Amino acid sequence: MAQPYVVSIDQGTTNAKAAVVGLDGSLAATASQAIPLLHVEDNGVEQDPEVVWDAIKTIVRSAVRESGVAPSDIVGLICSTQYSSIIPVDADGRPTMNMVTHMDGRATAAKLKQLPGYKTDNPLRQLKWVRRAGLFPLSTGQDSLSHMRLIKYRFPEVYERTHKFLEPCDFLTMRFSGRITANQCTSLMMLGIDNNSLGRIEYDPDLIRMSRIDADKWPELVPVNSVVGTIRTDVADELGLSPETKIISGANDTQVGGVATGTFSGTHAAISIGTTGVMIAHVDRRKTDPFLGMISMPSPVPDTYFLLAENGIAGKVIEYFLTKLVYPNDGFGDHSSDEAFAALDEVVASVPPGSNGVLFLPWLSGVQSPTPEPSMRGAVMNLNLETTRADLARAAIESLMMNLQWLREGVEKFCKREMTDIIFYGGGAKSREGAQIMADVFRIPVHQAADPEYVVVRGGACLAFKGLGLLDFDEIPDRLQIKEVFKPRPETRDVYADHYTSFRLAFKKMRPLFKRMNPHQRM
Repeated sequence: MAQPYVVSIDQGTTNAKAAVVGLDGSLAATASQAIPLLHVEDNGVEQDPEVVWDAIKTIVRSAVRESGVAPSDIVGLICSTQYSSIIPVDADGRPTMNMVTHMDGRATAAKLKQLPGYKTDNPLRQLKWVRRAGLFPLSTGQDSLSHMRLIKYRFPEVYERTHKFLEPCDFLTMRFSGRITANQCTSLMMLGIDNNSLGRIEYDPDLIRMSRIDADKWPELVPVNSVVGTIRTDVADELGLSPETKIISGANDTQVGGVATGTFSGTHAAISIGTTGVMIAHVDRRKTDPFLGMISMPSPVPDTYFLLAENGIAGKVIEYFLTKLVYPNDGFGDHSSDEAFAALDEVVASVPPGSNGVLFLPWLSGVQSPTPEPSMRGAVMNLNLETTRADLARAAIESLMMNLQWLREGVEKFCKREMTDIIFYGGGAKSREGAQIMADVFRIPVHQAADPEYVVVRGGACLAFKGLGLLDFDEIPDRLQIKEVFKPRPETRDVYADHYTSFRLAFKKMRPLFKRMNPHQRM
């Protein structure tokens, strides 16, 4: 008998991926497609849910066709997605407005306070949220409940037409299954569940009341990894899948990345560099540290919480450097390139550690953790007449790794243990030079995942097989494939220790200046 397969979907902020994955972890076929962001007035960042849905159908159809796997052997489908984003839908599952993404800047505490009828949360309410959900509505507005409130108070006509509020993961699950659901993992940033215990399938009445969002607008809660139904017949026909394909309730991409990299067992941590930089570790209880900007989140793995530690944009910094400074299309001419990343590793390798003294500050849109500071911005320091673009390129990558080292120190403090090694995945993990620089800066081994941009897809498949009763959690770490292990080089120790000291000092010295230059970012 042929092994069973599942379709696993990873819908990130700007790119969606799908794969047909075997029970043994093999990728029978993959497909991906970019998803555009829509920048609207007042620093709003949206996405069209129908464009997202069309992109997902396109890549699933492509992966299924290219896999050559018989539809009857594809037994399940699961979604993992970006989170802290909200899609309001009507009773028929049609969006009542665009998705408000996690990058949206319209729901800050200061802006919400100016809307008619809105009341600011008092400190006692905020404390109750922290004690039960793990955090309260963020002053930056980059949580799902703040987005729901934005819709209620700024777009009341949309709120009235809205039947349910859904995270992207649950929106896609609904489109595949026809059933509107959520779970304790997907709904984390809606802040409606008491997360002091795991396996919750009911909302906390006090938190729902405090949210000021009508109770009937919250989706039905189901267990994590549970089968919510079979695929809609019309969707199955369109995508070339069997109508018997089971749809499994998924999780957010950080949680799924933690599953795929096995951080729920062992002494290591995982780091993903995509649009943002995220470090994942595991703890055995719910915990919040507002000074570090870190919380532990419910995990799909029983009796386990994952640490959510994000320090802001990461891969986006390199994209900015390459597309805006190296290959721009501007008044000086069209220097754009479809292969902007192609020469990066070779160029970076030509520059010695320390980038000939150049220091790049990567905080182009603020710092989230371990010292939250939304007013911070990027800079390049210590330029001289000999500085080259190659120096700047290496300095940019070194800055990301030093920023993650700073985050690592906070993570180890939060977890009360040291990390023995790192599993590196995400689009940024395709860079050998990046992996080596991380090992040198961290001074511990770094394991570069094979097919690093599809690690979340593999993790989602593992959860699907678990939900279908075909795989146990203790078998999941063996599914991870490592391409190469990078060890710290002794000859780089002193230069990176000195460079890191300068990096931390630059934050301390530049922080007052950036606060003065960006007063509107003070929430």
